[in-house]
Amino acid sequence: MAASFLANRRIIAGLLVNLLSSICIVFINKWIYVHYGFPNMTLTLVHFVVTWLGLYICQKMDVFAPKSLPIRRIVWLALSFCGFVAFTNLSLQNNSIGTYQLAKAMTTPVIILIQTTYYKKTFSTKIKLTLVPITLGVILNSYYDVRFNLLGIVFASLGVLVTSLYQVWVGAKQHELQVNSMQLLYYQAPLSSAFLLCVVPVFEPLTGSGGIFGPWSLPALMTVLFSGVVAFLVNLSIYWIIGNTSAVTYNMFGHFKFCITLVGGYLLFHDPLSLNQALGILCTLAGILSYTHFKLMEQEEGKSRLAQRP
Repeated sequence: MAASFLANRRIIAGLLVNLLSSICIVFINKWIYVHYGFPNMTLTLVHFVVTWLGLYICQKMDVFAPKSLPIRRIVWLALSFCGFVAFTNLSLQNNSIGTYQLAKAMTTPVIILIQTTYYKKTFSTKIKLTLVPITLGVILNSYYDVRFNLLGIVFASLGVLVTSLYQVWVGAKQHELQVNSMQLLYYQAPLSSAFLLCVVPVFEPLTGSGGIFGPWSLPALMTVLFSGVVAFLVNLSIYWIIGNTSAVTYNMFGHFKFCITLVGGYLLFHDPLSLNQALGILCTLAGILSYTHFKLMEQEEGKSRLAQRP
């Protein structure tokens, strides 16, 4: 009884850490862009470095065991990781939180398209039909967003494309190299940091106002460092939740975070919300919930068939 209570407390604590860190990272990054104008790629680099340092501490504390990996086999994965985080942050910087959050929902349809086209994977008609309300909702929200801007939509589209590629490749690499997500990220984060370190001086000023070594205030630097710690907690808590709960818990919790982030964007940053945008959000949410429901049903059916085999 005591052991069960303790296990439940740990799960609740893990879910709370993931909830707070996942929502905080969006709002903190938006705050950094709006109030400090901190350069995007440099912020991404800080996140990568802090994530790697956090993972280094975790492996020293025996949270996971690192596995030796050949660098050449994860180069493209590390590059896509750079693009995924950088474009996602640029989307957040140039869009309202509502548009940013809904654009991320397009990752599911794009992943299905990639897996169907290049990996010859098949999906049921029910799964394919759930993509219709997801896509319609995103289009409806973007069309009626009064802060709509072409650059923001370009960054959001590139973010969705690169994120989808990254998620497909992560799954393939974990299977190919026989590693878990933390073992892969342990090698990926420093490699991605090295790539960004080479690129940052080309795209962002080094000195002066808005430069990496510009006259940043102490609160700005502390907020940037704090956002790096929160980014690490997001990665760590996702890994922990998946390992200690079920897919249902993780997915349903994801929908809860989706809703809170949207509401928080409208309350904290006063993002305007029209009736048509609200309909778009509800349409997308309905599609996401339907997709999760059908996907989990299919997984359970697959497990049942395997269990029935002699």
